[in-house]
Amino acid sequence: MTRAESQHPELVAVRGDVAIPLNGFGEHFSTLQELIEAGPDTLTRVRAFVDEQPDEAGLQLAELNYKSAILDPPIVLAVGLNYDEHASELNLDNDSGPVLFSLFPNSLNGHGEEVPLPVHLSEEVDYEGELGVVIGRAAKNVTPEEALDYVFGYTVVNDITARNIQFAEPQWSRCKSFDGFTPVGPVVVTADEIPDPQALGLTTDVDGLRVQDSTTEFMIRTVAQLISSISQSLTLLPGTLISTGSPGGAGRSRKPPLYLHPATEVTVTIEGIGSITNICTKADEA
Repeated sequence: MTRAESQHPELVAVRGDVAIPLNGFGEHFSTLQELIEAGPDTLTRVRAFVDEQPDEAGLQLAELNYKSAILDPPIVLAVGLNYDEHASELNLDNDSGPVLFSLFPNSLNGHGEEVPLPVHLSEEVDYEGELGVVIGRAAKNVTPEEALDYVFGYTVVNDITARNIQFAEPQWSRCKSFDGFTPVGPVVVTADEIPDPQALGLTTDVDGLRVQDSTTEFMIRTVAQLISSISQSLTLLPGTLISTGSPGGAGRSRKPPLYLHPATEVTVTIEGIGSITNICTKADEA
């Protein structure tokens, strides 16, 4: 988060309506990535520090601006077609296994920030509400039974997509990686607060219209199965963000299609985590 008078990101712990800055902690962490890499013992000490702080030592959330809930992950991995309804509405096959692709770091965005739409390149920009999973320690060749032990926490992702480019190219990284196309947040909730990632309600609202209303129980491959499957071929490094796919209700599938335009407001909400809201604007043209 950043204070209203500063654009310098500051790591905080959210407690109710108060944000406790971690700059008073004995060890310095400027980003969540640094805290994750410090390991679980450090996280335990941070929790004790936060519990000891009076509310007066905190900042009111209303006074703060948000950046991406994780600013500098080693990589952002996205899983496509992980809900049958979404695969069906896009007329795409999801039988062969997880559809995996990466998102570029310039696409990361925060709660309350603007999403610039490249209208000169696409007038078919779509929303996709997704559960985000943040890896807490290096995961390689893990089983589904142990996979959730490698999770640091969970967040909300809006996997924004230029559909015309998605269907014109064989890979999906570019169509989803325009500047600001991956809002993440508002916070990362640690894994101990989400006992079952497959029991979370997920909704998306566009200008107040409920367009997605589902739960994570309908994932084809669970969070644990995804982590296990991906870790068989590569090491998932601490801080890796996995966006686990979107349920049905995408704008492309609606009659008529419902795409994002300048001034459109999009809110994605996941039970137990919170809501991320963004306003679309027109991107500057070169």
